[in-house]
Amino acid sequence: MNIGLVIYGSLDILTGGFLYDRKLVEFLRATGDRVEVFAFPWRTYPSHLLQNFSLEITSWVRSLHLDVLLEDELNHPSLFLANKRLKSLISCPIIAIVHHLRCCEMRPRWQNRLYGAVERHFLQGVDGYIFPSFTTAAAVESLIAEKKPFVVAHPGKDAVTGGITREDVRRRSFADGPFNILFVGNLIPRKGLHVLIDGAALLPTRQWRLRVVGSLTADRQYAQYIKAKVKKYGLEKNIDLLGAVTGNELCELYRASHVLAAPSSYEGFGIVYVEGMAFGLPSIATTSGAAREIIKDGVNGFLVEPDDHRSVSRCLSTLIADREKLFSMACRAMERHGDYPTWRETAGKIRAFLQTIKGNATEM
Repeated sequence: MNIGLVIYGSLDILTGGFLYDRKLVEFLRATGDRVEVFAFPWRTYPSHLLQNFSLEITSWVRSLHLDVLLEDELNHPSLFLANKRLKSLISCPIIAIVHHLRCCEMRPRWQNRLYGAVERHFLQGVDGYIFPSFTTAAAVESLIAEKKPFVVAHPGKDAVTGGITREDVRRRSFADGPFNILFVGNLIPRKGLHVLIDGAALLPTRQWRLRVVGSLTADRQYAQYIKAKVKKYGLEKNIDLLGAVTGNELCELYRASHVLAAPSSYEGFGIVYVEGMAFGLPSIATTSGAAREIIKDGVNGFLVEPDDHRSVSRCLSTLIADREKLFSMACRAMERHGDYPTWRETAGKIRAFLQTIKGNATEM
């Protein structure tokens, strides 16, 4: 197949959504498909709206003979009008990869109404969808109030591998020393690091240590806010802001931790929770978004309400005090990890969907 993909910035950006897109592109190319990527420059939301009038993407589409055009839904402000023009140039279907809807995030209602209107227009203008979760699929169907072809393909479980045994988890659970909390996610408000710090600050400082993995430049103002909060609480010795970490170093952090705490206000899936489960880490997440598809509250992790730092604190306190419960939840987390597909299986499922869509379009 000849496939086009529209994104912002670069496939190398370290987020779950870009990892999903990158793994898909790698698989498609490995199977012999031709995949061409068009990257809009990353700008502000108002500037993205103006990109609908870009002649560059029109020229790019004209230069290709596509069987399918994929568009990351993150690009919806740049494409919600442009797609009508693109459809006049190509006969192939346009498929949106919808990681999660911007209008589902926590912000003032008037803002989400605006974002929702733009996203609705974009989603109504494409021919089908790729979703990482049933939660995102339901959110899109509710927004546009119509059904179109789609596939739910959960992210793969093997971007990082645990290499950890039940006995390793037992030793870690009952070992002396501080309780090691791990946060993995870029430092942006939606990821909820401020909630985690507020919750951890209620615990005796001798009991715990928090390592924070994630870009300190994704939102510089928020990163400064986090640094100020750490200083305000006097937690400089308890909290390490490590920046972006990948590969073996990240695996070692997972392996050395007791719990993954990422109380994001909204996730379209939550790849990080599955990654943590590979290392026997129960997760602390929120009830908003798709984390509830991965985590069973009180069994392999905890689900709290968004912005509820006191509940986060209670969850941490429970695991610190009850190491038998910690060990039990860690084992259940490892079991849950086994339920998820590999990236190869995920991408193969998407490719089969694209072939079906392509075939249906050819017959019309």
